Amino acid sequence: MITLASDFGTPYPAAMKGVMLSRTNAQLVDIAHDLPRQDPRAAAFWLREAIPHFPPAVHLAVVDPGVGTDRRAIAIGVGDHALVGPDNGLLRPVVRRLTDRADATADDIAAYEITVDDPASTTFHGRDVFAPAAAEIHEAGVDRMSEVDLLSPIAFDSCVDLSFPEPTREGETADSETIHGEVLAVDDFGNAITNVPGEMLPAGEQATVNGVSVPVVDTFDRVDRGSRLLMVGSHGYVECDVNRGRGDEAFGLGVGDSVDLVVG
Repeated sequence: MITLASDFGTPYPAAMKGVMLSRTNAQLVDIAHDLPRQDPRAAAFWLREAIPHFPPAVHLAVVDPGVGTDRRAIAIGVGDHALVGPDNGLLRPVVRRLTDRADATADDIAAYEITVDDPASTTFHGRDVFAPAAAEIHEAGVDRMSEVDLLSPIAFDSCVDLSFPEPTREGETADSETIHGEVLAVDDFGNAITNVPGEMLPAGEQATVNGVSVPVVDTFDRVDRGSRLLMVGSHGYVECDVNRGRGDEAFGLGVGDSVDLVVG
């Protein structure tokens, strides 16, 4: 299969599918086309959480505010998966997650620059550059990416890196500590997902979020409807949520905002 993910909304993904279906009979599977617009870091979080659950596939991902500039178009082979997209860091968190799950090393990763002569547009490389490359990689097979004419080998370490900030701890005592974190993403439910690993949050206690005391629970219905809460989401990070409401609005948080948690 070939998966597709972008910040394009509609109808632009249809054009990418048309290009690929003219070159391959691959099964096309949409991951999402409402990824955070022009925000490679936030989009990379969602790709990292979704792509590793797929069986071997070619994954086409485009969140590309630098389209038409001298940023490279790249393809990365990671085990049985191939990732296709802009060289702006979007793909790197996915690569790390895939290598972790396969117990692989940098030696098991192959990177390539995609070259398409005179693409029809400087603003739609999803259609004119990435879609043809994804289709040709699918037809050749991930294990034969080096034979695809559109691809030229490059050093993986030369690809733009992107990583998520790590939380820090301060004032750790027997009674409490402060964890300084950051909101990585906000989902469609309004759950504000931080970079604080769940194991840092003691279960079944109160914690303070930016000066506001809220309960730490394991399910939404542990608190009244409309009440704020902290919990560990399916991705393993602490979320600032509301039972049947929007946590981002209730806590006044957006992507990139600081979160200070006092626990203990």
